[in-house]
Amino acid sequence: MGDRKQARDTEFQSFVIGRWPRLMRTAFLLTGEQHAAEDLVQSTLEQVYVAWRRVGSADDPEAYVRRVMINAHARRHRRRLKEFLAPRDDSNLVREVADTGDRIAQADDRSALLKALAQLPPRQREAVVLRYWEDLTETQTAEAMGCSVGTVKSNAAKGIAKLRAIPGLTEMVAEGGRK
Repeated sequence: MGDRKQARDTEFQSFVIGRWPRLMRTAFLLTGEQHAAEDLVQSTLEQVYVAWRRVGSADDPEAYVRRVMINAHARRHRRRLKEFLAPRDDSNLVREVADTGDRIAQADDRSALLKALAQLPPRQREAVVLRYWEDLTETQTAEAMGCSVGTVKSNAAKGIAKLRAIPGLTEMVAEGGRK
């Protein structure tokens, strides 16, 4: 019995170590704050650890964990009954944990991108983050958000349209395309 528990603990630890940067990035993009992202990832991993036998044997454990994170984030949002995406302090928007494979991290004006993202309503922000930052398919995004593929398409399209309507962001993208 002790050997199986130790093997599960080792498997869970390997999973966390391998996925930590991506989980933190997703949580940060959802919450807009470093400390809130850390709390979200921690509470998600606490829930997942308790059910690791089931989660570890799932077809896609990362998708399972992502769904737990989205649900935990949605619960926090509903409890607060306020727009959770509005940043309290602009200085928090630039403290994301860097992911070495993250092309967005190489953007010249990361702060402008994060401020623009923070202006989106919650469901649009979730759709944009999961589709374009996490590079999930529409089906994977729908599963993570607990909605239909059509809802993902609609929220992503509306979110991208709102991002395109932000003057500073549009100018930054236009300048980047000329270089």
